[in-house]
Amino acid sequence: MAKQNKQAIKQAAAQQQAQNAAATEFASETNVSEVRRQNQQSAAKSAQQSGQPTE
Repeated sequence: MAKQNKQAIKQAAAQQQAQNAAATEFASETNVSEVRRQNQQSAAKSAQQSGQPTE
């Protein structure tokens, strides 16, 4: 019985670790996209204030 419990605990831990890795990857992709959007917004605003055309 104890051996089965240890196996179940290891399996649950492995599943949790896989879910955490997937969540982290998704969050990273979302953050990169958000940073790019903010950079474009900032560049457009800066160019508008200085009177230079944007790329």
